[in-house]
Order: sequence, then structure tokens, then C-alpha cells
Amino acid sequence: MDEKRHNKLEDIYRKYAEGLYYYLLGLSGSPTLAEELVQETFYRATVSLSLFKHQEVKPWLFKIARNTYIDEWRKRQRWKWVPFFEKEEMISPYGIPETEVVKKENKQELENLLDMLPENYRTILYFREYEDFTYQEIQEAMELTESQVKVTLFRARKRLTELAENMKGESEYDRMDKG
Repeated sequence: MDEKRHNKLEDIYRKYAEGLYYYLLGLSGSPTLAEELVQETFYRATVSLSLFKHQEVKPWLFKIARNTYIDEWRKRQRWKWVPFFEKEEMISPYGIPETEVVKKENKQELENLLDMLPENYRTILYFREYEDFTYQEIQEAMELTESQVKVTLFRARKRLTELAENMKGESEYDRMDKG
């Protein structure tokens, strides 16, 4: 591999590795597995560089990452061994403790709700809300048409809202039951 190509790959890695890590962490729930999947994603991207048709790099890499995650999930399903959720506590050394606790609780509630969604809903919400993908980028990354992107995104948001309302209703009912 010539030095120019090597430097370009290195630049791509530096630019996108962190975003891919957080995406894969969100899917897998495991920091260790997310790191492994990022490495596998870049390995597969390097191997399939000849198939790269000069489209946008970001959706192409996220598409590879998603497929890498799905392959890993299927492999683990086959062996009936799925320790995907090693949720670690993250405590901020800064800020007001009460505010940090509320933020952490809200984030945890959102993560719990997202975990209840099918993978394609979680992925499309992550791409749009966290990675600020355009519809075109989502279309490329998930191999959907523009209308499928819009419909799936609408349904994912609607389902997330329904789950949140159901959780809120249950917690209010629990408080009334205890009172």
C-alpha cells in the first residue's frame, strides 16, 4: 500500500472511529465489543475498498458497521450466548450532583426505551438524531428508498413516543397504587 493511500485511510479512521464506536456501543451495550466491532468495520472497509464507488464515506462506513454488528449478533445467537449489555456507570466529575443524577436517569430511561425498539428503528433514530445523517445518508447506510427512510423514521419516533407514554402511565399508576 502506498503512503498516500495509507495516510488517507488513517485520516478516515481518525475522523469516523469515535462516531462508529458510540453507534456500536449503543447497539451492543458493551464497550469491549464496540471497540472490537470498530476494528472489524475498518478491516472490512479496507478489504472492500475496491467496491467503494466514491459515494459518501460516512454512510458507507456506518453501513459496514451495522452489517458487522448484525453478523456478530447472528453469530452469538447461533451459539445462544449474548452478553451484549454490560452497562457501566458513568459518573461525571463535573457539574452539580443533583443535575447529573437527573441527566443520568433521563439518559437511562431513553436507553431503556430504545432497547425496546427493533434494531432498524434504533439504527435509524441513531443515524438521524445522534449522527445528524441526512435522509440521503440514511438511505445509503441502510439501503432504503427515500420514502422508506421517511416512513421508518416516522414509525420509529411514533413507537418511541408510545413506549414513553406507556412507561409514564405505568409509573403514575404505581405511585397511585402505593399511596
